[in-house]
Amino acid sequence: MPVPEGKTFDFLDESHIRSDFLETFPFDSARQLIITETREFSAVCPFSGLPDYAYLKIEYYPEGGKCVELKSLKYYIISFRNVGIYQEAATKRIYEDLKRVLETNRLKVTTVYNTRGGFDTTCIEGSLD
Repeated sequence: MPVPEGKTFDFLDESHIRSDFLETFPFDSARQLIITETREFSAVCPFSGLPDYAYLKIEYYPEGGKCVELKSLKYYIISFRNVGIYQEAATKRIYEDLKRVLETNRLKVTTVYNTRGGFDTTCIEGSLD
């Protein structure tokens, strides 16, 4: 279905993702698996300009001696809301930003997107091994 002339949605580029919002706190338990989940992840499809909604699951071992502070994570995730980014790239970006601040290699980010055009999409970046 074509978009009517003059009827488009504006969205921001990836420079508006606020990885600087991410904060950590010291935590000394490299064997503890930490799992954080939300059903409130959203971004914008840069092809259609329509919103993409996803369940987001973050799993990690705090090998770097750090945990992500949840309020800062919430603000970081909200910063994707008006950003045009493909589903696969969003998953990779979250992984890369968290890997940098947590300083761990045992990190896995999973996004399970709502059905779009009859397709279900799940993206997984990283590994807990």
